[in-house]
Amino acid sequence: MAEQQPKPSQAPISPLKNFFAGGFGGVCLVFVGHPLDTIKVRLQTQPAPLPGQPLLYSGTFDCFKKTLVREGVRGLYKGMAAPIVGVTPMFAVCFFGFGLGKKLQQKTPDDILTYPQLFAAGMLSGVFTTAIMAPGERIKCLLQIQAASGEIKYGGPLDCAKQLYREAGIRGVYKGTVLTLMRDVPASGMYFMTYEWLKNILTPEGQSVSDLSVPRILFAGGMAGIFNWAVGIPPDVLKSRFQTAPPGKYPNGFRDVLRELIREEGVMSLYKGFTAVMIRAFPANAACFLGFEVAMKFLNWLAPSL
Repeated sequence: MAEQQPKPSQAPISPLKNFFAGGFGGVCLVFVGHPLDTIKVRLQTQPAPLPGQPLLYSGTFDCFKKTLVREGVRGLYKGMAAPIVGVTPMFAVCFFGFGLGKKLQQKTPDDILTYPQLFAAGMLSGVFTTAIMAPGERIKCLLQIQAASGEIKYGGPLDCAKQLYREAGIRGVYKGTVLTLMRDVPASGMYFMTYEWLKNILTPEGQSVSDLSVPRILFAGGMAGIFNWAVGIPPDVLKSRFQTAPPGKYPNGFRDVLRELIREEGVMSLYKGFTAVMIRAFPANAACFLGFEVAMKFLNWLAPSL
């Protein structure tokens, strides 16, 4: 993969444009992907059944059906306010980090980056986003599982953040940050590298990647999301379990979560919610990258010299 050189695009790299276009792409992603994210978190955090009792959810489609029957369509969008509020700056910072990572590796504006360099730029974006992502993910997961358990402790994202801060200070809000880094740094590298790789493969000879058709952008973005989650789902399972656990349950952090999961449920428990993640990954990330590309075209038309 690393030997094939990317094809040049017409516009120079602009981290500032990446910032605004990435924010718009993130909003598109949440609207398309949040229902399946709710299913994923509920599957990952469902309690182990008592002897002789069945699992609360037998799988992705069972969870979807039960959520829809018990809570209606609104149940699938529980906890969406937190990622919507966080996702615009988070994806803005994510795409800004990727743009900055690319720009830092260029000696001249015309330099074409290799795929390992694109992977490194993507990893930088994962570091950038964790500060915003970690508290938003913690709040989202807590709101998603409380609706499933029937115990209403939090009145909404703001109330959840206030209670977490009151109970454990800023550390309570940022619980799971290390696991968020472990998920997002390598996964973001794979995410952006895969997108750029597929864009180049799908671009007809003699044309620019900036002129790629909508269906090809959707395919490249969707596949980038799948590759992203193929790398990110094991640490995501650990993160969801750790962030929704009662205080003090895992004193040694993710190591305790990992030991418990493997001991009680086996190695495959690290891929809980895999079906929901993969079903969500393609349309959500296709929407994200299409939103990003549309916004970039608009910004390049509005301010070509920016």
